[in-house]
Amino acid sequence: MKLPMINEQLAKRIVNCETDYLTSRIRSIGERSGNPEGVEIKQLGDTTAFYIQSMPWGLFNSVKGFSQDDIDKLEEIMEFYDQRNRAFQLDINPAGTNPAMFRRLTEKGLYQESFHSVLYGLPRSELPNLPSNITIRAIEHEADFDLFAGIHCVGSGMDIVHKHHFVNNNIGLLHRPGWKLFLASWDDVPAAVAVMHIGSGSNIASFTLAATAPEYRRKGLQTALLMWRMYEAYKANCELVVAQASFGSSSQNNMERVGMQIAWTRSVWVPFK
Repeated sequence: MKLPMINEQLAKRIVNCETDYLTSRIRSIGERSGNPEGVEIKQLGDTTAFYIQSMPWGLFNSVKGFSQDDIDKLEEIMEFYDQRNRAFQLDINPAGTNPAMFRRLTEKGLYQESFHSVLYGLPRSELPNLPSNITIRAIEHEADFDLFAGIHCVGSGMDIVHKHHFVNNNIGLLHRPGWKLFLASWDDVPAAVAVMHIGSGSNIASFTLAATAPEYRRKGLQTALLMWRMYEAYKANCELVVAQASFGSSSQNNMERVGMQIAWTRSVWVPFK
């Protein structure tokens, strides 16, 4: 099977997959008793705006799926964040854009801050032949989630004392429909984690999160986890795998090493303050 050429239709499917997984992930945080993190998700046409009161980072306060079709929703999107005194990022993918839309963005005080890579590839039909010192298994029990959260925490650059936040805000993914979590060990020591999501009725697998404990980086763990998830996507009858990464980053390079290709680079827009 050959990797399909990118066109408007396929691009929209890939964009929708990212919106679907982020909606599911953030909704799982909001479903905690009393919604302690202050999660809000607002749908405006085909555009989805995410807000988490306790998390000021761009990913959790982002706008996905925006295109020229929703340009009349732009002011409402901006008001949504202004009312909450929160900066936000607006992801713009090439599909569904025109010059008038970009002019409108600048007229409303937005500017392009950065680029981000969107990659896609084919599932793998064979179980990866891993190096002898790497093992991978699914995380299926709450008893394992402490390991997952600890690696996710330090792999994200946070002190381990903040691990409980990673437990509280990610454990909702365990056994949630469409989600699979994986743990990679180096010489039997838990060292890296990765996650994938397959939306209901979708045949595209999204590689949504990955982290490695600092002392175990550059040992091939994330490459192994990518190949493992590509095989899991094949078993789930997926047609494609997709992921996002900072442009030119080690994460992007790892994806390219296992055969994934850049579908496009999207632009990230933010309000000028």
